[in-house]
Amino acid sequence: MARVRYGARTEAEIAAARTASSRLPDIWSTGVVALWESDPDAVAVVLPPPLKPTGRPLVRANISRVDLPGYPLGAGSVAVAAEHGGVSGWYPLVMPMTHERALIGGREVFGEPKKLGEVEVERDGLVVRASLARHGIAFVEVRGAVNGALPLPEPTRKTDFYFKFLPAVDGSGFDADPVLVHCVRNEKVRKLESVTGDVVLRESMYDPVADLPVRAVVEITIGEKTTDQRGRVVERVSAQALLPYIHQRYDDPAQILDGPPEGSV
Repeated sequence: MARVRYGARTEAEIAAARTASSRLPDIWSTGVVALWESDPDAVAVVLPPPLKPTGRPLVRANISRVDLPGYPLGAGSVAVAAEHGGVSGWYPLVMPMTHERALIGGREVFGEPKKLGEVEVERDGLVVRASLARHGIAFVEVRGAVNGALPLPEPTRKTDFYFKFLPAVDGSGFDADPVLVHCVRNEKVRKLESVTGDVVLRESMYDPVADLPVRAVVEITIGEKTTDQRGRVVERVSAQALLPYIHQRYDDPAQILDGPPEGSV
């Protein structure tokens, strides 16, 4: 019988896949990072417990083009500064990806709020433009001009906070208590330049980052970097406390209640 591809993989095949994924070479991306101060009340209100705001109401947009051989990827995020258990980091609200492969692993393994979207990073001489768009709306756009090279930072560790959960089959909440994930990224930078420009936030009912207004631009940069990441579950969190924030993950929160009509297949 010819091999049925939906059949079980052999132990050797599973081991080979694990080995291949653990030996990935450095993958470099070209990206624009914009950092701004926002309204402290707006930043605080988007943080599910037990996350807490930091001493400064910062928002960060990261918009990158990833140099995957034969598989170019646009990847972005909009995140707010947060703290948990003495660890300072970032809580991403939305992470547009241009390909499904980048979306699936992050959502299912780490609990990242990834969604399919459009990501653009353009440079023409000194002029830079980068944007994140979904449903035809460029809800974040960074525009400016490069004004000089910056010293390369030492390799750094950065932490993102994610909530990993599964909506309940009966629509009553979650199948089990959600978990809070600390995702640690080791970042190396090989090129970094300063950009003078502005951040434009556009109204979108699906990605309402315009609710985090730009009070003051702190920094805009364009650079080339590579990162790896490791995640760990740090605690189980209250389902009741997280449930009011579940809409952050979906364009239409009612879709988690969708299911096939009775008797269908």
